[in-house]
Amino acid sequence: MKLLFLCTGNSCRSQMAEGYGHRLLPESWEIYSAGIQADGMNAHAMRVMAEDGVDITGQHSKTVAEVPWAEMDLIITLCGHAAETCPSLPVAARVLHWGLEDPAYARGTQEVVDAKYREIRDQIRQRIVDFLATEIGPAVA
Repeated sequence: MKLLFLCTGNSCRSQMAEGYGHRLLPESWEIYSAGIQADGMNAHAMRVMAEDGVDITGQHSKTVAEVPWAEMDLIITLCGHAAETCPSLPVAARVLHWGLEDPAYARGTQEVVDAKYREIRDQIRQRIVDFLATEIGPAVA
């Protein structure tokens, strides 16, 4: 199974999802993340993932041109406003949409910003856990 987590800039939400994908999904799955542009790795995302024991510092921001997107079995988009911001790819893959806020837009004190990143991180982790339970089954989860 080849899974692509797709977002606009591949710097935060899709990177966190890729990290959890590697940690939580079956080892036989090929997990990727990409965006329509590569905006670099988000330092806040790397930090909050490390807090949960997931190291994404070895990942890098990439565009869809850098991954075998035409071979994907499943594409999960993570953009909050898919119609305006998420890319649409003409592939035969199953596509799911998990609309999530972009924590990069969080403003305020460091505590407020960190709380938003943790909230989105936790939402991503829970959606993957729920996906495992409903789509794959409890034997794998």
